[in-house]
Amino acid sequence: MTITHLLLDIEGTTCPVSFVADVLFPYARAAIPDFLISQAQDPEIQELAQEVESAWLKDTADEAVALRQDGSQLQGLARLAPYLQLLIDCDVKLTALKDLQGRIWRAGYANGALVAPLFSDVAESLQRWHQEGFTLAVYSSGSVPAQQLLYGHSTAGDLRPLFSHWFDTRIGIKQEQASYITIAKQMKVETTEVLFISDALSELEAASSAGMAVLFSDREGNPGRNNGRFERIDDYRRLNPAHVTQ
Repeated sequence: MTITHLLLDIEGTTCPVSFVADVLFPYARAAIPDFLISQAQDPEIQELAQEVESAWLKDTADEAVALRQDGSQLQGLARLAPYLQLLIDCDVKLTALKDLQGRIWRAGYANGALVAPLFSDVAESLQRWHQEGFTLAVYSSGSVPAQQLLYGHSTAGDLRPLFSHWFDTRIGIKQEQASYITIAKQMKVETTEVLFISDALSELEAASSAGMAVLFSDREGNPGRNNGRFERIDDYRRLNPAHVTQ
């Protein structure tokens, strides 16, 4: 089948890994204690906090156990801050954490402290694909609100109108075949009509096994540059999605 939909990862694919690791994560890490205190009465934050606490109680990692035994002097929701900071330090993909981070980043984008850099070829390629009739979608471990903030406050301006679908780990983890089948169903297309681009081999394996066409994003600064059995791409200006095959 012909490719009609492009499903794009963000970190290491359209945006440098360094922005997430060196800017977004530290910003959220520093803000978490005050954020939990100031938003303690918000029912949505309380629900997310319950998810975090449940994960913490089940976490058998030495550092998590040590934090539980430490008996932090912080009160209320702020008591979760040390564990959330640990998760950020270890880049754990806990959905509730991603949601909280997205809410914190919203303020940073709003006041101009955060502006998302994109690779130089990304904006014009997204615009070209959109004009050519391809449906664009995002699938990232970052929450949907965080994805929309990033594309809404990028160095190329607000690119959100170019995208029709947004997916995060609430749809399923990125290393599982079922997640990509579900995404295709939600977009109302066959998996064979979707091209997925990511810098993670495990994600490409899962998407490929679901029937999607895939490309390995090989960007300067990415921690992994081994494309395995997949074709690599480092400049989207050369990509015509219609010519990609399984």
